[in-house]
Amino acid sequence: MEQTIQQKVGKRIQEIRIEKNISQQELAAKCNFEKSNMSRLEKGNANATLSTLEKVCDALQIDYIELFKF
Repeated sequence: MEQTIQQKVGKRIQEIRIEKNISQQELAAKCNFEKSNMSRLEKGNANATLSTLEKVCDALQIDYIELFKF
């Protein structure tokens, strides 16, 4: 079964977060999200808005295009 774009972006967020040695809790706090929301986002169970992705990119200090390199 092919992954949805939500799942692919969520996986990229998780990969980048782990590469940067940031916990899911820390990233959620930097984005002003609940940890459960960050978990759903990384699993691809949440349909992220552009403003949500902007907050995540700012918190991870990455360019938006990095989320779509899969």
